[in-house]
Amino acid sequence: MEKMFLQSGDLTGVTFWLVSMAMIAATVFFLYEGLSVKKEWRLSLLVAGLVTLVAAVHYDYMRDFWVATNQTPVVYRYIDWLITVPLLMIEFFIILRAAGSAVGNGSFVRLLFGTLIMLVFGYMGEAELMNQALAFGLGMVGWAVIIYEIYAGAAGTAAKEAGAAVQSAFSAMRWIVLVGWAIYPAGYIAGVLMEGAVGAESLNQVYNLADFVNKILFGLIIWNLAVKDSEQASH
Repeated sequence: MEKMFLQSGDLTGVTFWLVSMAMIAATVFFLYEGLSVKKEWRLSLLVAGLVTLVAAVHYDYMRDFWVATNQTPVVYRYIDWLITVPLLMIEFFIILRAAGSAVGNGSFVRLLFGTLIMLVFGYMGEAELMNQALAFGLGMVGWAVIIYEIYAGAAGTAAKEAGAAVQSAFSAMRWIVLVGWAIYPAGYIAGVLMEGAVGAESLNQVYNLADFVNKILFGLIIWNLAVKDSEQASH
């Protein structure tokens, strides 16, 4: 698609640009910082960097799509989420393993399963490939599986047995999934089920802000934990 200039009054387009640049900066930061932490945490920071890298590439396309059409880039968003959201879920498993917690592979499978169910049915609903209300309900089942696993399931139980720093980081990450991710189904309800009760401009601004928080802040929490644990190990 040919590059188009961003208009000064296009606030939504501005948010696409800001998030795009922020994802690139976050990628450099996570990959660079991964070189200075304990080897047990390097995979976590690598995954955090991959999340923001994939998001940065897709935001470049989403930004241009919005500027050219002023329409929601549904396909690009879901391709991005289909890659980045499972990676974010894997982070729960990775940090517990890095901290030496006894968490089984079943936790990994349940987190991945819940993520795929949530995203596949979310896309099918927004793309009108099936009944949108039914797709929403099935997608919420996937989210519920994730919430259960990180609060009351094997991952949540393993986190209680970890050190204070891991428990604190794990708790913050859970809040992002519980509260930060609630923005997406709320947007689906307002933009799809309520037939455009919220305009495309407002919906995309909220989605962009949610991606900024849910991806970059998520990675920063892991980075903070990795740095603290590495500093303790060096003393």
